[in-house]
Amino acid sequence: MHQNSNPCLLSYNIYKKPKTTQWVTFIHGAGGSSIIWYKQIKAFHEHYNILLIDLRGHGNSKQQPTTDTLSFNEVVEDIINVINYLNIPTSHFVGISLGTIIIRQLADMHPSRVYSLTMAGAIMRLNVRSQILMRFGMLSKSLIPYMWLYRFFAFIIMPRKNHKTSRQLFIREAKKLSQQEFIRWFRLSVQVNPLLRKLRTAKNAIPMLYLMGSEDAMFLPSIQKLVLQNPSNSCLMIAANCGHVVNIDNPDFFNEQCISFIGSVIKYGTASLS
Repeated sequence: MHQNSNPCLLSYNIYKKPKTTQWVTFIHGAGGSSIIWYKQIKAFHEHYNILLIDLRGHGNSKQQPTTDTLSFNEVVEDIINVINYLNIPTSHFVGISLGTIIIRQLADMHPSRVYSLTMAGAIMRLNVRSQILMRFGMLSKSLIPYMWLYRFFAFIIMPRKNHKTSRQLFIREAKKLSQQEFIRWFRLSVQVNPLLRKLRTAKNAIPMLYLMGSEDAMFLPSIQKLVLQNPSNSCLMIAANCGHVVNIDNPDFFNEQCISFIGSVIKYGTASLS
């Protein structure tokens, strides 16, 4: 394992595998960190080089000197700066939750850098319930301590007993955020709906795998509809008895399906599972 020491970049860890040029880059969601992929490292490192990135202000990445606003384009360019620094020409990207929006936007902005996309707990449309939650968060973000708000959202999105490990891990990692950084990231919610509308209609040939939990009631229905509308370069796998964070709720299922998908893309260049 190698960890960076360049203060101008996001914090990252790499796991190099000899004799392979294939990279898999993992992008966490808002409030999380690269540690959420701890159940993936061993399985993926048997096949590929791994890059784990902490987004700005998360995990070991320092808060970047910036304005009070943040854009998805800036977040994407942070990631591109890291893979440029490491001389990685293309990568398979794996994202979770808000990380799926980020890697989908990255593919739209830099399609030549993306070999495939795996989107777990994918967010491609906000239903009425999630939009109400976002509006509540926008109204109360400066009035309520951010950890109270984050715990509330964590329980809404991951409510069941079998989601407890995922819920606790995300809450623990969110404590590393400052109140200012939390508010900056939460303001991204204003950009989500127009960006998702654009991404749902954007055409590209990049193979995509959606990995969803059967209990992810807030986001699964819209992904099922989306995949039915775009069957040519995307496929959907649903993990039984899992919530929003499939890679933690059922890591064996996640690892097997994602590694199989990436292997198929390398071999056949299509979104299929062997």
